[in-house]
Amino acid sequence: MAETGLLEWHLEDGVFRLTLNRPEKRNALSLEMIGAISGALDMADQDTSARVIVIAANGPVFSSGHDLKELTAARNNPDRGRDFFDQTMRTCSSMMQKIVNHRLPVIAEVRGTASAAGCQLVASCDLTVASNDSKFITPGVNIGLFCSTPMVALSRNVANKHALEMLLTGEPCSAQKAVEIGLINRAVPAEEVDANVMWFADRISAKSQMTIKTGKQAFYQQTHMPLSDAYEYCAQVMVENMLKHDAEEGINAFLEKREAEWRDE
Repeated sequence: MAETGLLEWHLEDGVFRLTLNRPEKRNALSLEMIGAISGALDMADQDTSARVIVIAANGPVFSSGHDLKELTAARNNPDRGRDFFDQTMRTCSSMMQKIVNHRLPVIAEVRGTASAAGCQLVASCDLTVASNDSKFITPGVNIGLFCSTPMVALSRNVANKHALEMLLTGEPCSAQKAVEIGLINRAVPAEEVDANVMWFADRISAKSQMTIKTGKQAFYQQTHMPLSDAYEYCAQVMVENMLKHDAEEGINAFLEKREAEWRDE
């Protein structure tokens, strides 16, 4: 186990587990916390033994979103905080995109509330398991600050009507409803969250990492393409994938009724 004070992380059996560790501040995404998460994602990317990332949090709140006290303090700057606000939003947006663009699948493990940029963090992950008592909320409208950057991730996970309901009302979405609208994958009793996360992690870790990386990248690339462009792009992805060692090995193993021996290439 390693930690920065804001984060804890460790790697075991291919699972790089990253835990937000600022429970007394409701795991708020201060500029320092955002930087720490980004740095940990870089570490996981550079460690060839890492096969999947899990993002969890200590305490009763997954993340309350941006640190409003930190943002408010910046109003005392000569520019009324403009530069700091810009730095915070750009750095956070970069970190969220790093999750989407990461070579490894990223699973959010949620207990408690994921609010504003905390909800954005959940929506940016590839998969999410949450406890039944978890809540997801984009409450910026209640304090005069519309959740515009969380909206980017949210609107790429759920249908417009559901996204706008959360964004315009600022009302919390239950874990059960979050499953129904596609924001998360599973809502389970708190004591079963770990097992469900590891169900995903174990199965993903057992696959060819070349194949997982190829598929994740292609998924996000094609999502917003016109239909014909998406098919053209993905057809070429499959051609290149077919020429890789692991595709040849996997197909041969299937035909020969044996376990594949992945080289992740």
